[in-house]
Amino acid sequence: MSDSLVFHFDVDGDNFTSAGQASTQVKKNLRQLGLSPAIIRRVSIAMYEGEINMVIHANGGTADVVVTEEYIEIILADTGPGIKNVEQAMQEGFSTATDSIRSLGFGAGMGLPNMKRYTDSLDIDTVVGEGTTITMRVNLG
Repeated sequence: MSDSLVFHFDVDGDNFTSAGQASTQVKKNLRQLGLSPAIIRRVSIAMYEGEINMVIHANGGTADVVVTEEYIEIILADTGPGIKNVEQAMQEGFSTATDSIRSLGFGAGMGLPNMKRYTDSLDIDTVVGEGTTITMRVNLG
């Protein structure tokens, strides 16, 4: 693989039926590329957590996955409300999800912490009232 591959997905907001489809497709794509199960697991978990956050909090967005020989980069972008306090949002268990979202089994406050846990780097660019772009990287070497 000498060039990078890019996979693009539109994430539908407030649609829990399709939530997770992008991360499932990425998992299949990475398997077809012959990447290790450990790498695929890390990418899949991080991407799923981000995808669910976009559905819950941001009315959807876009997900781009770039695969190179050295790393896999996941770029999640939305035009939602932004994250008011990133430091607080990174704490395990902190959530701004509504009770109705929690009743569906989501909103436990593990999204951002898991995204950090399963990647080698995590960058959050957020502006309250404008949206958030999260860039994660999983190194292949």
